[in-house]
Amino acid sequence: MKILRTPASRFEGLRGFDFARHDVEVAPGLRMAFVEDGPSTASPILMLHGEPTWSYLYRKMISGFARNGHRAIAPDLIGFGRSDKPAHADDYSYASHVAWTQALIERLDLRDITLVCQDWGSLIGLRIVGENPGRFARVVVANGFLPIADRPAPAAFHVWQTFAKYTPILPIGRIVASGCVTQLTREVRAAYDAPFPSREYAVGARVFPALVPTSADDPAVPANRRAWEALGHFSKPFLTLFGKNDPILGRADVPLQRHVPGAAGQPHHRFWGGHFVQEDRGEFLAQTINDWLAGVPTTR
Repeated sequence: MKILRTPASRFEGLRGFDFARHDVEVAPGLRMAFVEDGPSTASPILMLHGEPTWSYLYRKMISGFARNGHRAIAPDLIGFGRSDKPAHADDYSYASHVAWTQALIERLDLRDITLVCQDWGSLIGLRIVGENPGRFARVVVANGFLPIADRPAPAAFHVWQTFAKYTPILPIGRIVASGCVTQLTREVRAAYDAPFPSREYAVGARVFPALVPTSADDPAVPANRRAWEALGHFSKPFLTLFGKNDPILGRADVPLQRHVPGAAGQPHHRFWGGHFVQEDRGEFLAQTINDWLAGVPTTR
C-alpha cells in the first residue's frame, strides 16, 4: 500500500485549532491522527467527522467538552486531515474504515464512551456501536444515519456520488461551505483544503460517496443490517441533534428515534443548521450535550 502524508506545514497557524497532535497505528504502517483535550482519567467523548472534513470540524466543541471535565477525543479518519492517506481507491472500503476506527478505540482502550457522530462519522460510529455496545455509554447523532439499503437513496445523493467521482477538481472547502447555513471565511475554507495539497491526496475523499451502501447487494449491507438489529436493543441514552436545513439528512433522525430503545424520552432537537452542524452551531451543540450529560448517570 502506497501511503501519503500531508506535510505538517499545511496545518500551521490554524486559528482556533491549537490542539496537540497524537498518532496511533491502526494497521501496519498506517497512522491515524487525533487531538485530545481534557483530563485523561475522565470518560471520553469520541467525535467522529464525516466527508470531506477532518477533526478541525469539531474545534468549537473540543474545548467546551474539556472545560466541563470530559476527555474530548477527535480523530481524523484515514484519508483525511493529518492521518495517513492510502494513495489508491482500492485501499478504501467501508469495512476498512470501520476496522481502522475500531483499532483506534482499542489502542486507546476507550470505554464508557459518549459517541458524537455526523455524516460518515455516523456510518462508521453506529456500525461500531452495534458491534461493540459494551464500550459505549451514550450516543449523540447529528445529521447522520446507518444505511441498510432498505429504501432508495435521494436523487441528490446520486448526483453527489457522480460529482465526487468525475470532477477534475474536488473543491473541499467550497463543498463544506455549501453544506452550511453560515458563511465560512476564506481562512476556514482553506483549513478544510489543507489536508489535500494535490489531487492524489484526495483519493479517500473522492471514494467515500461511492462506499455508501445504496443497494442490497453491496458488501457492507449484511454487517450494517446486523448492527442495525443490535441498535434495536441499545437501551443506553441515545440523542439526536439535527440541523433542520440539511436537504438530504435533515429528517433522518426519525428512523433512529423510532428504532433505538435508548432514544425514548430523550430531548431530541431539530434546530437551525445545515449538514455541517458542528460548523454552523458548534458552541450550541457542545453546550447542549454538556447539559444533557450532566443529567445522565454514568454507565459503567
